[in-house]
Order: sequence, then structure tokens, then C-alpha cells
Amino acid sequence: MKPQEILRAPRGSVIGLDAGDAVRVNVYGRRAADLARLTALGLPVPPGIALSFGCVADLAAGGPMPELPATLPPGTLLALRSSPEERSWGGASAMLNIGLTDAGVASLAGRIGEAAAYGLYHRFIAIFSHAVHGLDPEDFDSALRAHPDDPPAQAAAMLAFFEEETGEPWPADPGAQLEAAARAMARAWASPSARILRQARGAPADAGLGLVIQRLALGLGPGICGSGHFQAVNGRTGAPERGGRFRPQTLGPARLGADSAHQLAEAGPAVLAALESAAAQAAQALGDAHLIEFAVESGGVAILDALPVRRTGRAAVRIAVDLVHSGAITREEALLRIEPRSLVEHLHPQLDPSAHRDVFASGLAASPGAAAGRIVFTAEAAQAAHARGEAAILVRTETSPEDIRGMHAASGVLTLRGGMSSHAAVIARGLGLPCVVGASDLRIDPAHEAMSTTDGRVFREGALVTLDGTRGEILAGAAAMIPPELGGAFSELLDWADAARDLGVRGNADTPAEARMAREFRADGIGLCRSEHMFFPAERITVMREMILADTDAERRAALDGLLPMQRADFIEIFEIMRGLPVTIRLLDPPLHEFLPQDPDELGDLAAAMGLSLAQVTARARELAEMNPMLGMRGVRLGVIMPEIYDMQARAIFEAAIAVNRDARAPVVPEVMIPLVSAHREVELVKARVDAIATAVQEEQQASLTYKLGVMVETPRAALRSGDLAASSAFLSFGTNDLTQMTYGLSRDDAGRFMRDYVNRGVFREDP
Repeated sequence: MKPQEILRAPRGSVIGLDAGDAVRVNVYGRRAADLARLTALGLPVPPGIALSFGCVADLAAGGPMPELPATLPPGTLLALRSSPEERSWGGASAMLNIGLTDAGVASLAGRIGEAAAYGLYHRFIAIFSHAVHGLDPEDFDSALRAHPDDPPAQAAAMLAFFEEETGEPWPADPGAQLEAAARAMARAWASPSARILRQARGAPADAGLGLVIQRLALGLGPGICGSGHFQAVNGRTGAPERGGRFRPQTLGPARLGADSAHQLAEAGPAVLAALESAAAQAAQALGDAHLIEFAVESGGVAILDALPVRRTGRAAVRIAVDLVHSGAITREEALLRIEPRSLVEHLHPQLDPSAHRDVFASGLAASPGAAAGRIVFTAEAAQAAHARGEAAILVRTETSPEDIRGMHAASGVLTLRGGMSSHAAVIARGLGLPCVVGASDLRIDPAHEAMSTTDGRVFREGALVTLDGTRGEILAGAAAMIPPELGGAFSELLDWADAARDLGVRGNADTPAEARMAREFRADGIGLCRSEHMFFPAERITVMREMILADTDAERRAALDGLLPMQRADFIEIFEIMRGLPVTIRLLDPPLHEFLPQDPDELGDLAAAMGLSLAQVTARARELAEMNPMLGMRGVRLGVIMPEIYDMQARAIFEAAIAVNRDARAPVVPEVMIPLVSAHREVELVKARVDAIATAVQEEQQASLTYKLGVMVETPRAALRSGDLAASSAFLSFGTNDLTQMTYGLSRDDAGRFMRDYVNRGVFREDP
């Protein structure tokens, strides 16, 4: 049978690769469809046929082999490859050299030499025996060793061993070889283990397998011969760049960079030109950058396959944008094929993929990016390092609001406890800090200022480490980094997304610096400004603590009067930055005890600063302590029981808004949000006071003011009664972290300890 005669097989369950678009992905599989499209482009794809999913399923069930040519003339070899609907679903490895027989190998030896021909025959016997009969390829080693210098005798010994082990003679008929190999691939796909494996990769339970049968391109013979793969883009950056690998018949493997490309061009410049042309045509026809698998026979190129280039998140963006510019895909297609999580590789420093990774611990990848710095165990140490211009990695068992100052000063955060929605994770993401949480295998020894691992390694304060928040790993030493990249293809892609979207996107910003960053990223406003974070700087925390330790309402109001200009100044700056855009400000949320120090020495320092005895301060701290502070005196409950706190904050917001809106430029409309509401009456009580403050400020300032008052829905009861809350609210903001935590009864700080096991055991499909 001549190669082109393969294409004359019956249509339907069997189709030729020259049939173009008729070779559909959902009938014959991705490999078959791609090869058909490349064939239609006129690329030198070896001729062949495709078997449909239904045909292969029949083979697995013992049905007849479709009507194919019964014989193959000596020297015509075939390749059999799997073709599932998606390549990632797997399938059996390719079977090459089908059709080799004793007569055929003798004929082939006349073309390419005895050693090369019998080398192919020996490999075919071993691989066929393994795929079809389950024999271990190493079982044939003794047959090869018995006749070290006699390839024909080695082949005869292998065939004798095959017959002895299987009880069947070696199939000398090429058609019988092809049928046996095709049935083996079909049955392997239908096996329970293969089904489980591909379902884990996202395939449906009834996913089908197609098969592709082609003339084999050996890559052996006189002249320039070999095989390899080629791609026209860099898989790490996405930039145009020749790369790949070429294995000449007489040379060892060489990377297809400048030197080997020059070597290949010297031997046959048309080969490299043909590969570049094939890669460009494949990108246009298949709508993506592809790696081209090829063989070279006597200077002629055969295209064996085209697979999407493996790429980083950064490269994916550059490749997609370049494909739009070339007309291969539309802007909408480019947007849909980019995984949103891959964009973080542009926003933050990342570890160089080629860097050495001395990983000594891992946890949850809570906030992306990478940072190298020296270990510190307290917020104060992080601030001191920042003041010296040194990068620090803040390591804590878990963080609390009083660690905010240290987190602002640190280059990265590592906690031993916590989940993806823990305090450390949420704040780090807001700050853009790399963060790993739940690294439960680590231990902190505060007395010796050291951290130890399960394998006995000890890292003392000042040790240099690298935090990989993208992969959730901690590395010893300072690993090589790749800087952020916010321009070029990334910026262009975001412009396209901006034009196509129909949802507004706001940023989280607690400080003027964060608001400025949100504006630079063209956010539609601020969706959450956590006002309590403004109290933690050193010059403010003392005044805040004076308010908390006050014995009388008058003393509390005096301290709040000291905080008022500080908050007002922050809001003025934030409103100025966000002119013309909405800013949602959450009133004070955390319980008051979180603003007090926990360490006895720090309590003593606070007592001295306040002019109080240590006993008085300790007693007040004990009085504020709660068994379950997350469900205690916090949020709206503070506003109801200590209304003067929310009064001060509302006044600061409204005075700032009027100050900014005095000129004719775009006004700011503040959105005041009440946290942790669970009853409509809570909203009524707070709203009455906030509205009264707004009226008073407008009268004092002789200015009008527009504002909105809304509710943060964080409790299941509030979610269920949101219709009631809406009667007194201009907007509702759903706090999914707390809603999830309360609905499931899971602590967002502690669930990371067991959540991985729960997911692995099927309790939850994913971390809630």
C-alpha cells in the first residue's frame, strides 16, 4: 500500500487527515483535528487517517477493526497516536514502527544501515510487547546480551522470548500488528484507572478517545536527518524567540538556540526556514503559539504534531496580545483565555523559574508575589528593619490588628496558623505583600528568637529567607527574582478588559498611599476603607489607647477629639485622590482590646505613658477581654454602646468631604458603612446619630453634603433579613468571609489546620 492509499479508507468512523474541517474535535479528538488543519494549510504532515471515538470504543468492547488495508509493503512503517478531545486528558503513549517484520527490517537496513534498522525493530518488539501483552521491556535485556554483536540474532531471540511468554507467535502481518496495537490503546483508555485519572484532569466520565494512524517519518537515512521540536516564542516571557531541540541522526541532542540553529542552517538552511513558517502558520490557523514536533529526512521536513507552547502567566498575556495583533484571535478570545490568577505574575515580583529552590517549609499561598528578607518575629523589629532600609520577613504564629504596623514595614508575612481568609491573608492581599499562612510544620521559639523546621533546621532572627506567596513556599537564602511588569501587553490587555466589562471594580484602600495605587490601577472607587487601620501608626495608637482606657464619657470624648483631626486629614487626602469616584468607609469594626498591647512589659510602658498604675491598665485590659471577641463587643455594637466613637468618625468623614468639595472639581460622595449588623434596630440607632452629625456639620460649615449610609451584611441573620435592612440603607455590602465563617461554623483563622485533610477526604470539594 502506498502512503496516499491510506486516505482511501471508508469515511464515517474512519476519515483521512486531508478532510480538513470535517475532522471534528468532538468526533476524532484534538490531535486529529489539529493535524487535519495543518494538512489543509499545505504543511508537510505525513498522510494518515483518524478513527472516531465510537470506532475506538467498539474496538475496546471487542468489535471488529474498521476496514483498513490488509497488508503493507516492506519499508512502509506506521505511527499510532492517541487523540482525546483535550490533550491534557492523557491517553496511551505513541506506538511507532508498526509494520516492521523480519523481511521489512532487512529491506530497511539497506537504506539506513543494519544497526539503525535493527535498533528500531528491537524497540518496536519491546514496546509492542509491553503495550499489548504487558511484558516488561527490561525482560528482553537477556536476549540482547546473548548476541551483543549480531542484531539479527538479537531480534530472533527477542521474538522467541515473546512467543514463550505470550504463547503466541510474533505477528508478522502489519495489519495484525496495527489491530493489536489499536485494541490495546482502546482498552487502556477504557480501564477504570485511566478513567479516574482523566476525570481528575477535568474530563467527563464518558470522554472518548480517537486514534491517528500515519505514515512514520523516521528521521533516519542519508543526508540531513533527525527529529526534534521547535517553537517561535519564549515560554517564560512570551516574546518572539526561536527555541527547541534538534537531535541529528549522527549528533547528540542540542538546544536549538543560536549555536545549534546556526549549525542546522549550515547543514540545510531550508529546514529552519520551514520550521519558522510552520510555527507561524500553525499560530494563525490554530489561534495559539504552538510547539512544532518535526522530523527531517534527507533535508525534507515532516510536521508530526503541534502542541500549545507551555508558558508562564506573563508569557500567556504577551502571546495572547501578539495573536490579536496578528489577526489570529479576537480581543474577546484573548480575554477569555487568560486565567485571572495569572495576572498577579505581572503585579508582584516573582521567583525566577530557573532559580535554585531550597524549600524548607510550605503553607497556603495566601497573597501572591515573592520577597527576600531577614526574619523578624515582632512588628517592632519589622519597623526597625524598615527604618534601617533592610527588607524583613515578619514571622508570627498568627497576626492581629496590632501587627498592622509591622506588616506595612515588612516585605513579606509568614504565619504558622491561619487560612486563606485569616487576618494575615486578608491584610497582606490588601497591602500587596507576599504572604504564606498555615505553615504548621514550623515552630517559633520566642525565648531564643528562632524558628525551627521538622527536619531540625533552625533559622534565627536575622536569617535570610525568601517567601514565595504565589506557591506557598519558604526558601532558605535569597533566590533570584523577576520584577513586576505593568506596561506593554499587560496594560493593553487590561484596556481591552476595561472596554468589555459591565461590572464595576473597586479597590480596598485604608491609607492615602493605597488609595493612590487604586487610582493608578484605574479602580472605579474604593469598595472598603477599614477606618481602624488609621489608628495603628505609633503617633495615633497612644491617643486611641487613651480613649479605650478612659473612665468617663468626658475623658473618652477628649481622647476622641484628639483622634478627630488625624482621621479627618486622612479622609481629606483619600477623597482628594479619589475625586469623582465613590469611597466606602467602614466604621470601626474590631473589638477594643485588639488596640491594647498583650505583653506585660508593653502594658507597663503603656501605664507609664498614661500616668496610670500597671494594675489599673491590666484590670482594664482584662475587663475588655472576651471569650469569643469575633462575636463580641465589636462593629455596630460599639456604635450602639459607645456612640461617641462613631460620632467622631462620621464627623471626620463629613468635614473632610466638605473640605474637598469646596472647589468646583468633581465632588466625592462618601459612603458610610456600618459593620456586623444583624438587626434592623441597630441600623436605625446608628443612622439617627450619623444623620444628626451630617446635619450639624453642614450647618457649621455652611455647606451642603451628599452621602450614603449602608450596611455590611456579615451575619447569616442579616443576609436572611436583608429586605428589612434595605429599608434604612442606601446600599448593602456582603462580607463573604464572615458569612462563610458563621454559616459553616469555621474559623477563618484556624480552619487551615485541618482544611487540607477535609478537602482530600471529600468533606468539602474545596476550601469554603
